[in-house]
Amino acid sequence: MKRVISFIACLIFVSLMQANAQKSADLPNLTIVTLDGQEINASNLHNEGKPFVISFWATWCRPCLQELNAIDDIYHEWQEYGFKLIAVSTDDARTRPNVLPMVMGRGWDYEFYLDENGDFRRAMGVNIVPHTFIFNGKGELVYQHTSFSPGMEWDMYELLIELLEE
Repeated sequence: MKRVISFIACLIFVSLMQANAQKSADLPNLTIVTLDGQEINASNLHNEGKPFVISFWATWCRPCLQELNAIDDIYHEWQEYGFKLIAVSTDDARTRPNVLPMVMGRGWDYEFYLDENGDFRRAMGVNIVPHTFIFNGKGELVYQHTSFSPGMEWDMYELLIELLEE
């Protein structure tokens, strides 16, 4: 009897965790800011029916910069298929002034946003950067990872290709 109760408790726990994970994966209805100060609603982030990537990053995070640089090296191939990367800076008031100069200096061709008060980061369950999400053309979360190692940009590219073919 104890095993049955334990099993049922585990099932309920797993179900609740999956429900929470799915809920946090939806793009939240809150404001983020473009690098030129325009406010947009995060729930409006999309890619006109094609897969897209949202990467939470910070200027002080070496793995974040490695990921953004690695994707930049093959981004022209992503763009041939209509994929896009949306980069959301989690920099705080102290480091936020570094975002625009870094983006301009590196020549990255992504959509950039500032999560000025961290609401978007918290709503998406981001506790560590880089934290990267991949969405299908319907805007449904299909994959996420934290950290970065060389070659992951190609893994993401292959997943995006697979999603395009669905």
